[in-house]
Amino acid sequence: MGIPFIDLKAQFRAIEPDVRRRIEAVLAHGQYIMGPEIKELEAELAGYVGVSQAVACASGTDALLWPLMAWGIGPGDAVLTTPFTFFATAEVIAFLGATPVFVDIDPATFNIDPERLALALAALETRDPDLHPLPENFRELTAKAVIPVDLFGLPADYDRLLPLCAERGLKVVEDAAQSFGASLHGKRTGGFGDVGATSFFPAKPLGAYGDAGAVFTDDEALAKVLRSIRIHGMGDNQYDNVRLGVTGRMDTLQAAVLLAKLAVFPAELAARQAIAERYDAGLEGLVVTPRVPKGMASAWAQYSVLSEKRDAVRAALSKEGVPTAVYYPKVLHQQPVFRHLGYRAGDFPVSEAASRSIFSLPMHPYLDQATQARIIKTVARAVAE
Repeated sequence: MGIPFIDLKAQFRAIEPDVRRRIEAVLAHGQYIMGPEIKELEAELAGYVGVSQAVACASGTDALLWPLMAWGIGPGDAVLTTPFTFFATAEVIAFLGATPVFVDIDPATFNIDPERLALALAALETRDPDLHPLPENFRELTAKAVIPVDLFGLPADYDRLLPLCAERGLKVVEDAAQSFGASLHGKRTGGFGDVGATSFFPAKPLGAYGDAGAVFTDDEALAKVLRSIRIHGMGDNQYDNVRLGVTGRMDTLQAAVLLAKLAVFPAELAARQAIAERYDAGLEGLVVTPRVPKGMASAWAQYSVLSEKRDAVRAALSKEGVPTAVYYPKVLHQQPVFRHLGYRAGDFPVSEAASRSIFSLPMHPYLDQATQARIIKTVARAVAE
C-alpha cells in the first residue's frame, strides 16, 4: 500500500474540530474578502516571526513580487538570487523587467553562497564577467537587491549575507517560502533583511487549503505600500488608485484555516525535527544527508538527500509504494524562458551537480516510525545493490 509524500489528511483528522469551527465562523459572518480573520492572522503571524508588520496575500509569489514593486525595481536593475530554487523566485524579477543575476549555492546547505555573491557583485561593479558568470546584458545593469532563499526549510547564511548587502545599499527580500518556523540564532525566518516573504501553499510546513502567503517587515511605511498594492494600488478607498497594484488578497477562509493550524504548528515542527533526526541516523553512510549549521533550526519543508544512485533508489522506493520528489531537476539558468540571458552549462556547477543527484523523501509531522523505518530499509537495500 502506498504512503503519502505529505499527509494532509492525517493532519486534518487531528485538527478537524478547530478547522471546522473556524470555517463555520466565516460562513456565518459572510465576509469572504478581507474578513476579520485576516487582521487576526496578520497579528498572529507578525508576533510569531517577531516583526511589527505582516501583510497577508494570495500566494508566495505575490509575497516576493510586492516588495520589488514597492521599491520600483525594473529595467536596468539587477536582482541577485540562486538558480537552485522554485521558478517564482526569479520569475518575479523578470516579470518587472529587471534581470536575475544568478549566484551558485553552498554544496552543504543548498543555499546561496555568500562568497560567490561577493564575487558576483564585484563582477557587476567592474563589468568583468571573468570574475563571475553574468547575463549578456551585464553592462546595462545596476545591482539593486538580493533574494536569498531558505531552501528546504533551512535559513540562508544571513550572518554573512546581510552585512555584505548593507555595505552596498542593497535591498534584501528573504525568500522564506519553505522555511516558516525555522530560525537562526533564535530569530525566526521571515524576519531577516528588509522584508521576508513566505508561502502557505498546502504542502508547506504551515499550509492553507489553497494558495496563500504573507510578507513580513518592520518598515511600517513599506507595509502601507504593500497593503495598497494588494488591492489595485488603493489609496483611501478601493476607488482611489494611487499606484499600480494587483488583486492579491488572501481569502478569509484561508486565514481561518491558517489560524487553526497555527495552534498546533509548534508541535508539528517538533515532530518534523524528530523525523529528520531519525532519517539522519538511519541513512548515515547510505546517502548524503542534509547539514544544519550550528545556530540554525530547519523547518524541514523537505528532507532532501544526494545520491549518485538516485534513479535506482527512487525506483526501488516507488516499487515499495514510497513516493519521492526531485527539487529541482532543471536549474533556473537552464530554463528556456531565461535562455536570452546567455548563461551556459557549467556556469553554476554546484547547482547543476545537485540537480542531477538530489531527491526528497516523505516528510510531514504525521510520518510514523514504522513507515519511516520501511523507507530507510528500502534505501539501504537499493544502495547496496
